[in-house]
Amino acid sequence: MAIPSSSLSRVPAAAPRCFWSRWYSGVLLALAIAYGVAYAMHWDDRAVLLVQEALQSKDERNASVWLPDYKVTIDAKVLPGMADDEASDLAYNPVTRTLFAVMGKNPFLVELSLKGDVLRKIPMEGWSNPEGLTVLSNGLVAITDERQQLLSIIKVDADTTRLRLVDAVKYDLGHTEKKNKGFEGVIWDAKRQQLLLGQERPAAMFSWKSDGSTLLAGEKQRLEPYDLDVRNLSALSVDPRTGHVLVLSADSHLLLELDEQGRQVSFMSLLGGVNGLKDTIPRAEGVAIDEQGTVYMVSEPNLFYSFSNK
Repeated sequence: MAIPSSSLSRVPAAAPRCFWSRWYSGVLLALAIAYGVAYAMHWDDRAVLLVQEALQSKDERNASVWLPDYKVTIDAKVLPGMADDEASDLAYNPVTRTLFAVMGKNPFLVELSLKGDVLRKIPMEGWSNPEGLTVLSNGLVAITDERQQLLSIIKVDADTTRLRLVDAVKYDLGHTEKKNKGFEGVIWDAKRQQLLLGQERPAAMFSWKSDGSTLLAGEKQRLEPYDLDVRNLSALSVDPRTGHVLVLSADSHLLLELDEQGRQVSFMSLLGGVNGLKDTIPRAEGVAIDEQGTVYMVSEPNLFYSFSNK
């Protein structure tokens, strides 16, 4: 039986259309998966930074913290008995050469050795959600409470057994649209005699004149332009050697170094398999750096890390 010529002409045309349709759908699916992986792994936060790092001269690297050289030395050490307390920030005390960590869910202050050993716990009365912590002069510490949108300054010494908010000098940090997206980071920059405050989201930085006492001068000022290529800001620290600022982002799994003008200099990924980390740091919420350049971190729920470039 003869096959109509019209049927013969349709057969070879249908096959290519089917092939190209499937190929196009496959490409779209592959692109969607690739974008999803890139977003989940935060590669979009790092691509530009990698290019910027490659352009840094040797002198510029030597004059910076230069985070790519750092490797983990203490990896995910558990802070005992604090799994339900949510480590929120970390501060270095150059006088005692110890660290203070603040717990945000059940407020208390913890003093740690540089190896992450617990030395003492100090209950905090009156704070709702302490998130930021820094050491000032003469035994004073400054604490930000994200829920109360409050900065408090209070003394902590060797004999302190509890902290009461009513005893602190308090400053209103002003209104933010979402109270749980307010000021998370705080660090005292002794060299420039100022506090640096970090807003979580959208990530932003502010300065407030401070001589390290309980008195702050004037009003806080937004720092512009500061190159904060991160999805949120979790904590801040200042390198006492270079004056560069370290910006920690839990959502981006990233530690970012900024120079004195707020320009990005270097970064360190907090993903497993990078910089010697066995596993990804779950949620890095606090960072500190000492005069030797050692970097310390705490992560929710109760993990301690240190990094060295030695």
